[in-house]
Amino acid sequence: MPVPDQRDPEVTRAALAAWLGGRLPGARVPAIETPETSGCARVPAIETPETSGFSSETLIFDAAWTGPDGAERREPLVARVAPSRYQVFPEPRFAEQYRLMRVLDERTDVPVPPIRWYEPSTEPLGAPFFVMGRVEGRVPTDMPPYHMDGWVTEVPAEERAAMWWSSLEVLARVHRLDPDGLGLGFLDQPHWGRTGLDQRLNYYEHYLHWAYGGPQEVALRALDWLRAHRPAEPDAPRLLWGDARIGNVIFRKGVPAAVLDWENAVLGAPEEDLAWFLFLDRHHSEGIGVPRLPGFPSPTGTAARYAELLGRPLRDMGYYEVLSGFKFSVIMARIGQAMIDFGWIGPDDPFPHDNNCTRLLDRILGGLA
Repeated sequence: MPVPDQRDPEVTRAALAAWLGGRLPGARVPAIETPETSGCARVPAIETPETSGFSSETLIFDAAWTGPDGAERREPLVARVAPSRYQVFPEPRFAEQYRLMRVLDERTDVPVPPIRWYEPSTEPLGAPFFVMGRVEGRVPTDMPPYHMDGWVTEVPAEERAAMWWSSLEVLARVHRLDPDGLGLGFLDQPHWGRTGLDQRLNYYEHYLHWAYGGPQEVALRALDWLRAHRPAEPDAPRLLWGDARIGNVIFRKGVPAAVLDWENAVLGAPEEDLAWFLFLDRHHSEGIGVPRLPGFPSPTGTAARYAELLGRPLRDMGYYEVLSGFKFSVIMARIGQAMIDFGWIGPDDPFPHDNNCTRLLDRILGGLA
Protein backbone atom coordinates (compact mmCIF):
# COMPACT_ATOMS: atom_id res chain seq x y z
CA MET A 1 0.00 0.00 0.00
CA PRO A 2 1.72 3.22 -1.09
CA VAL A 3 1.96 6.54 0.70
CA PRO A 4 1.61 9.68 -1.47
CA ASP A 5 5.03 11.30 -1.49
CA GLN A 6 7.08 12.50 -4.44
CA ARG A 7 10.81 13.03 -4.09
CA ASP A 8 12.63 15.53 -6.25
CA PRO A 9 14.77 13.31 -8.53
CA GLU A 10 17.52 15.90 -9.02
CA VAL A 11 17.90 16.59 -5.31
CA THR A 12 17.92 12.86 -4.62
CA ARG A 13 20.50 12.20 -7.36
CA ALA A 14 22.83 14.82 -5.95
CA ALA A 15 22.44 13.59 -2.38
CA LEU A 16 23.14 9.98 -3.35
CA ALA A 17 26.13 10.98 -5.48
CA ALA A 18 27.65 12.91 -2.59
CA TRP A 19 27.03 10.02 -0.20
CA LEU A 20 28.44 7.40 -2.61
CA GLY A 21 31.55 9.44 -3.25
CA GLY A 22 32.95 8.44 0.11
CA ARG A 23 32.21 4.73 -0.39
CA LEU A 24 32.96 3.71 -3.99
CA PRO A 25 36.63 2.76 -4.50
CA GLY A 26 38.46 5.55 -6.27
CA ALA A 27 35.53 7.95 -6.40
CA ARG A 28 35.61 11.45 -4.96
CA VAL A 29 32.83 13.30 -3.21
CA PRO A 30 31.27 15.70 -5.74
CA ALA A 31 30.10 19.19 -5.07
CA ILE A 32 26.32 19.12 -4.83
CA GLU A 33 26.10 21.84 -7.46
CA THR A 34 28.18 19.91 -10.02
CA PRO A 35 27.58 16.20 -9.55
CA GLU A 36 28.95 15.32 -13.01
CA THR A 37 32.51 16.42 -12.13
CA SER A 38 35.10 14.06 -13.63
CA GLY A 39 36.29 11.41 -11.18
CA CYS A 40 33.41 11.93 -8.79
CA ALA A 41 30.64 9.52 -7.98
CA ARG A 42 27.69 10.12 -10.25
CA VAL A 43 24.09 8.94 -10.33
CA PRO A 44 23.20 9.17 -14.04
CA ALA A 45 19.72 7.65 -13.64
CA ILE A 46 17.31 7.24 -10.77
CA GLU A 47 13.71 6.10 -10.42
CA THR A 48 11.89 7.87 -7.60
CA PRO A 49 8.37 6.49 -7.18
CA GLU A 50 5.33 8.75 -7.13
CA THR A 51 4.39 6.93 -3.96
CA SER A 52 6.52 5.52 -1.17
CA GLY A 53 5.81 2.34 0.72
CA PHE A 54 4.57 2.13 4.30
CA SER A 55 7.36 -0.15 5.44
CA SER A 56 10.08 1.40 3.27
CA GLU A 57 10.68 3.45 0.17
CA THR A 58 12.59 2.02 -2.78
CA LEU A 59 14.95 4.08 -4.94
CA ILE A 60 16.34 2.45 -8.08
CA PHE A 61 19.48 4.01 -9.52
CA ASP A 62 22.83 3.51 -11.24
CA ALA A 63 26.13 4.61 -9.73
CA ALA A 64 29.01 5.59 -12.02
CA TRP A 65 32.57 6.46 -11.04
CA THR A 66 36.22 6.16 -12.03
CA GLY A 67 37.96 3.30 -10.25
CA PRO A 68 41.50 3.33 -8.76
CA ASP A 69 42.85 1.98 -12.08
CA GLY A 70 41.32 4.86 -14.02
CA ALA A 71 38.63 2.65 -15.61
CA GLU A 72 35.03 3.80 -15.68
CA ARG A 73 32.74 1.75 -13.47
CA ARG A 74 28.98 1.49 -13.34
CA GLU A 75 26.83 -0.47 -10.90
CA PRO A 76 23.02 -0.88 -10.67
CA LEU A 77 21.86 -0.35 -7.10
CA VAL A 78 18.73 -0.08 -4.97
CA ALA A 79 18.27 1.97 -1.81
CA ARG A 80 15.66 1.04 0.76
CA VAL A 81 14.72 4.08 2.82
CA ALA A 82 13.04 3.78 6.21
CA PRO A 83 9.49 5.17 6.46
CA SER A 84 9.45 8.76 7.58
CA ARG A 85 5.86 9.85 6.99
CA TYR A 86 3.60 6.92 7.82
CA GLN A 87 4.28 3.59 9.49
CA VAL A 88 2.47 0.35 8.94
CA PHE A 89 4.16 -1.28 11.94
CA PRO A 90 4.27 0.23 15.43
CA GLU A 91 7.95 -0.64 15.89
CA PRO A 92 10.16 0.00 12.86
CA ARG A 93 12.92 -2.62 12.71
CA PHE A 94 14.81 -1.13 9.82
CA ALA A 95 18.33 -1.55 11.18
CA GLU A 96 17.56 -5.16 12.14
CA GLN A 97 16.45 -5.89 8.58
CA TYR A 98 19.76 -4.59 7.22
CA ARG A 99 21.73 -6.53 9.82
CA LEU A 100 19.92 -9.78 9.03
CA MET A 101 20.24 -9.36 5.27
CA ARG A 102 23.98 -8.77 5.61
CA VAL A 103 24.30 -12.03 7.58
CA LEU A 104 22.25 -13.90 4.98
CA ASP A 105 24.28 -12.41 2.14
CA GLU A 106 27.69 -13.08 3.63
CA ARG A 107 27.22 -16.32 5.55
CA THR A 108 24.40 -18.38 4.01
CA ASP A 109 23.14 -19.74 0.69
CA VAL A 110 19.81 -17.91 0.98
CA PRO A 111 19.59 -15.76 -2.18
CA VAL A 112 19.33 -12.14 -1.09
CA PRO A 113 20.59 -9.10 -2.99
CA PRO A 114 24.24 -8.24 -2.33
CA ILE A 115 24.21 -5.89 0.66
CA ARG A 116 26.51 -2.88 0.36
CA TRP A 117 26.11 -0.13 2.95
CA TYR A 118 23.93 1.17 5.76
CA GLU A 119 23.39 4.84 6.58
CA PRO A 120 21.90 5.37 10.05
CA SER A 121 21.56 9.16 9.88
CA THR A 122 18.68 11.11 8.37
CA GLU A 123 20.87 13.75 6.76
CA PRO A 124 21.37 12.40 3.20
CA LEU A 125 17.80 11.27 2.37
CA GLY A 126 15.66 12.33 5.32
CA ALA A 127 15.62 8.86 6.91
CA PRO A 128 18.04 5.97 7.47
CA PHE A 129 18.63 3.77 4.42
CA PHE A 130 20.66 0.86 3.14
CA VAL A 131 21.97 0.14 -0.34
CA MET A 132 22.08 -3.22 -2.09
CA GLY A 133 22.91 -4.49 -5.52
CA ARG A 134 20.07 -4.54 -8.02
CA VAL A 135 18.90 -8.03 -9.00
CA GLU A 136 17.19 -8.35 -12.35
CA GLY A 137 14.03 -10.42 -12.69
CA ARG A 138 10.28 -10.27 -12.16
CA VAL A 139 8.20 -10.20 -8.96
CA PRO A 140 4.57 -11.44 -8.76
CA THR A 141 2.25 -8.51 -8.16
CA ASP A 142 -0.02 -7.88 -5.17
CA MET A 143 -1.94 -5.08 -6.91
CA PRO A 144 -3.55 -6.68 -8.84
CA PRO A 145 -3.06 -10.03 -7.13
CA TYR A 146 -1.04 -12.37 -9.34
CA HIS A 147 -3.89 -14.91 -9.68
CA MET A 148 -6.00 -12.17 -11.27
CA ASP A 149 -3.68 -10.30 -13.65
CA GLY A 150 -0.07 -9.57 -14.54
CA TRP A 151 2.82 -11.56 -15.94
CA VAL A 152 2.21 -14.62 -13.74
CA THR A 153 -1.08 -15.22 -15.58
CA GLU A 154 0.82 -15.29 -18.88
CA VAL A 155 3.60 -17.81 -18.18
CA PRO A 156 3.14 -21.57 -18.71
CA ALA A 157 1.70 -23.63 -15.87
CA GLU A 158 5.02 -25.45 -15.64
CA GLU A 159 6.80 -22.20 -14.83
CA ARG A 160 4.27 -21.38 -12.12
CA ALA A 161 4.88 -24.80 -10.57
CA ALA A 162 8.63 -24.19 -10.70
CA MET A 163 8.19 -20.80 -9.02
CA TRP A 164 6.22 -22.38 -6.20
CA TRP A 165 8.47 -25.37 -5.53
CA SER A 166 11.71 -23.40 -5.82
CA SER A 167 10.40 -20.77 -3.39
CA LEU A 168 9.52 -23.56 -1.00
CA GLU A 169 13.09 -24.86 -1.26
CA VAL A 170 14.40 -21.42 -0.34
CA LEU A 171 12.06 -21.29 2.67
CA ALA A 172 13.45 -24.64 3.79
CA ARG A 173 16.98 -23.24 3.52
CA VAL A 174 15.95 -20.43 5.86
CA HIS A 175 14.48 -22.87 8.38
CA ARG A 176 17.57 -25.09 8.28
CA LEU A 177 19.83 -22.24 9.40
CA ASP A 178 21.23 -22.22 12.93
CA PRO A 179 20.10 -18.92 14.52
CA ASP A 180 22.56 -19.27 17.39
CA GLY A 181 25.49 -20.06 15.14
CA LEU A 182 24.69 -17.04 12.97
CA GLY A 183 24.29 -14.73 15.95
CA LEU A 184 20.63 -13.93 15.22
CA GLY A 185 19.62 -13.40 18.83
CA PHE A 186 18.96 -9.75 18.01
CA LEU A 187 15.72 -10.89 16.32
CA ASP A 188 14.32 -12.17 19.61
CA GLN A 189 11.75 -9.88 21.24
CA PRO A 190 11.64 -10.93 24.91
CA HIS A 191 9.72 -7.80 25.94
CA TRP A 192 6.70 -9.39 24.21
CA GLY A 193 7.06 -12.74 25.99
CA ARG A 194 8.72 -16.09 25.42
CA THR A 195 10.20 -16.73 21.98
CA GLY A 196 7.58 -17.86 19.48
CA LEU A 197 3.83 -17.71 19.96
CA ASP A 198 3.89 -15.75 23.22
CA GLN A 199 5.72 -12.94 21.47
CA ARG A 200 3.58 -13.08 18.37
CA LEU A 201 0.21 -12.97 20.13
CA ASN A 202 1.22 -10.22 22.53
CA TYR A 203 2.82 -8.12 19.82
CA TYR A 204 -0.11 -8.39 17.40
CA GLU A 205 -2.65 -7.66 20.13
CA HIS A 206 -0.74 -4.44 20.84
CA TYR A 207 -0.44 -3.78 17.09
CA LEU A 208 -4.19 -4.26 16.55
CA HIS A 209 -5.13 -1.58 19.06
CA TRP A 210 -2.42 0.76 17.75
CA ALA A 211 -3.41 0.24 14.12
CA TYR A 212 -7.05 1.28 14.20
CA GLY A 213 -9.43 2.47 16.89
CA GLY A 214 -12.68 1.16 15.41
CA PRO A 215 -14.46 -2.19 15.73
CA GLN A 216 -12.44 -5.37 15.20
CA GLU A 217 -14.94 -8.18 15.77
CA VAL A 218 -13.35 -10.82 13.53
CA ALA A 219 -9.75 -10.09 14.53
CA LEU A 220 -10.59 -10.12 18.25
CA ARG A 221 -12.54 -13.37 17.88
CA ALA A 222 -9.50 -14.87 16.14
CA LEU A 223 -7.23 -13.66 18.93
CA ASP A 224 -9.46 -15.25 21.58
CA TRP A 225 -9.40 -18.54 19.65
CA LEU A 226 -5.62 -18.38 19.25
CA ARG A 227 -5.08 -17.84 22.96
CA ALA A 228 -7.49 -20.63 23.88
CA HIS A 229 -5.99 -23.19 21.48
CA ARG A 230 -2.32 -22.30 21.58
CA PRO A 231 -0.18 -25.39 20.86
CA ALA A 232 3.23 -26.26 22.23
CA GLU A 233 6.31 -25.43 20.18
CA PRO A 234 8.67 -28.21 21.25
CA ASP A 235 11.58 -27.54 18.92
CA ALA A 236 14.29 -24.91 19.17
CA PRO A 237 13.18 -21.66 17.49
CA ARG A 238 14.28 -21.20 13.90
CA LEU A 239 14.76 -18.09 11.81
CA LEU A 240 11.43 -17.09 10.25
CA TRP A 241 11.33 -14.92 7.13
CA GLY A 242 8.19 -13.26 8.48
CA ASP A 243 6.76 -12.40 5.06
CA ALA A 244 7.32 -15.64 3.18
CA ARG A 245 5.43 -15.52 -0.12
CA ILE A 246 6.14 -15.58 -3.83
CA GLY A 247 5.28 -11.86 -3.98
CA ASN A 248 8.59 -11.25 -2.19
CA VAL A 249 10.70 -13.22 -4.65
CA ILE A 250 12.52 -11.96 -7.74
CA PHE A 251 12.21 -14.73 -10.32
CA ARG A 252 14.18 -15.59 -13.42
CA LYS A 253 12.43 -18.29 -15.47
CA GLY A 254 10.78 -19.83 -12.44
CA VAL A 255 13.86 -19.74 -10.21
CA PRO A 256 14.38 -17.31 -7.29
CA ALA A 257 17.18 -14.86 -8.03
CA ALA A 258 16.63 -13.07 -4.71
CA VAL A 259 14.18 -13.03 -1.81
CA LEU A 260 13.15 -9.71 -0.31
CA ASP A 261 11.53 -7.94 2.64
CA TRP A 262 12.92 -9.26 5.91
CA GLU A 263 11.57 -6.53 8.18
CA ASN A 264 9.23 -8.95 9.97
CA ALA A 265 11.85 -11.65 10.56
CA VAL A 266 11.49 -13.30 13.97
CA LEU A 267 12.34 -16.55 15.72
CA GLY A 268 9.75 -19.30 16.01
CA ALA A 269 8.31 -22.47 14.49
CA PRO A 270 8.69 -23.09 10.71
CA GLU A 271 4.96 -23.84 10.48
CA GLU A 272 4.29 -20.15 11.07
CA ASP A 273 6.19 -19.15 7.92
CA LEU A 274 4.67 -21.94 5.81
CA ALA A 275 1.14 -21.07 6.94
CA TRP A 276 1.71 -17.43 5.93
CA PHE A 277 3.04 -18.59 2.55
CA LEU A 278 -0.16 -20.58 2.00
CA PHE A 279 -2.58 -18.04 3.50
CA LEU A 280 -1.36 -15.14 1.37
CA ASP A 281 -1.78 -17.27 -1.74
CA ARG A 282 -5.27 -18.28 -0.58
CA HIS A 283 -6.10 -14.62 0.05
CA HIS A 284 -4.93 -13.70 -3.47
CA SER A 285 -7.29 -16.31 -4.97
CA GLU A 286 -10.22 -17.48 -2.86
CA GLY A 287 -10.06 -14.32 -0.77
CA ILE A 288 -10.70 -12.07 -3.78
CA GLY A 289 -13.05 -14.51 -5.53
CA VAL A 290 -10.82 -15.77 -8.34
CA PRO A 291 -9.57 -19.32 -9.00
CA ARG A 292 -5.96 -20.29 -8.43
CA LEU A 293 -3.97 -20.38 -11.63
CA PRO A 294 -3.15 -23.80 -13.13
CA GLY A 295 0.28 -25.05 -12.18
CA PHE A 296 0.36 -23.87 -8.59
CA PRO A 297 0.49 -26.96 -6.33
CA SER A 298 -2.26 -27.59 -3.81
CA PRO A 299 -1.90 -26.62 -0.15
CA THR A 300 -2.06 -30.30 0.81
CA GLY A 301 0.70 -31.23 -1.62
CA THR A 302 2.73 -28.25 -0.48
CA ALA A 303 2.47 -29.25 3.18
CA ALA A 304 3.46 -32.83 2.36
CA ARG A 305 6.51 -31.70 0.44
CA TYR A 306 7.48 -29.27 3.18
CA ALA A 307 7.37 -32.00 5.81
CA GLU A 308 9.91 -33.86 3.67
CA LEU A 309 12.12 -30.78 3.42
CA LEU A 310 11.84 -30.13 7.16
CA GLY A 311 12.54 -33.75 8.04
CA ARG A 312 9.59 -34.10 10.41
CA PRO A 313 5.78 -34.04 10.32
CA LEU A 314 4.17 -30.61 10.32
CA ARG A 315 2.27 -29.66 13.45
CA ASP A 316 -0.88 -27.62 14.05
CA MET A 317 -1.11 -26.10 10.57
CA GLY A 318 -4.78 -25.21 11.18
CA TYR A 319 -3.71 -23.10 14.14
CA TYR A 320 -1.02 -21.30 12.18
CA GLU A 321 -3.47 -20.61 9.38
CA VAL A 322 -5.71 -18.76 11.83
CA LEU A 323 -2.64 -16.94 13.14
CA SER A 324 -1.77 -15.89 9.58
CA GLY A 325 -5.28 -14.59 8.98
CA PHE A 326 -5.20 -12.71 12.26
CA LYS A 327 -1.83 -11.09 11.51
CA PHE A 328 -2.91 -10.06 8.02
CA SER A 329 -6.19 -8.67 9.38
CA VAL A 330 -4.19 -6.45 11.73
CA ILE A 331 -2.07 -5.20 8.82
CA MET A 332 -5.21 -4.54 6.77
CA ALA A 333 -6.67 -2.57 9.69
CA ARG A 334 -3.62 -0.33 9.61
CA ILE A 335 -3.89 0.08 5.85
CA GLY A 336 -7.54 0.99 6.29
CA GLN A 337 -6.61 3.61 8.89
CA ALA A 338 -4.08 5.05 6.44
CA MET A 339 -6.77 5.26 3.76
CA ILE A 340 -8.90 7.23 6.22
CA ASP A 341 -5.98 9.48 7.18
CA PHE A 342 -5.21 10.24 3.52
CA GLY A 343 -8.85 11.01 2.79
CA TRP A 344 -9.30 8.10 0.37
CA ILE A 345 -12.23 6.70 2.35
CA GLY A 346 -14.48 8.20 5.01
CA PRO A 347 -13.86 7.78 8.74
CA ASP A 348 -16.85 5.45 9.07
CA ASP A 349 -15.91 3.24 6.13
CA PRO A 350 -15.94 -0.44 7.21
CA PHE A 351 -12.83 -1.35 5.20
CA PRO A 352 -10.43 -1.46 8.19
CA HIS A 353 -12.48 -4.24 9.79
CA ASP A 354 -14.49 -5.64 6.85
CA ASN A 355 -12.30 -6.57 3.90
CA ASN A 356 -11.29 -9.60 1.85
CA CYS A 357 -8.91 -10.78 4.57
CA THR A 358 -11.33 -10.50 7.49
CA ARG A 359 -14.05 -12.23 5.45
CA LEU A 360 -11.71 -15.11 4.63
CA LEU A 361 -10.63 -15.32 8.27
CA ASP A 362 -14.27 -15.34 9.36
CA ARG A 363 -14.95 -18.32 7.06
CA ILE A 364 -11.94 -20.15 8.45
CA LEU A 365 -13.07 -19.53 12.02
CA GLY A 366 -16.57 -20.70 11.12
CA GLY A 367 -15.13 -23.99 9.88
CA LEU A 368 -13.49 -24.58 13.26
CA ALA A 369 -16.71 -24.26 15.28
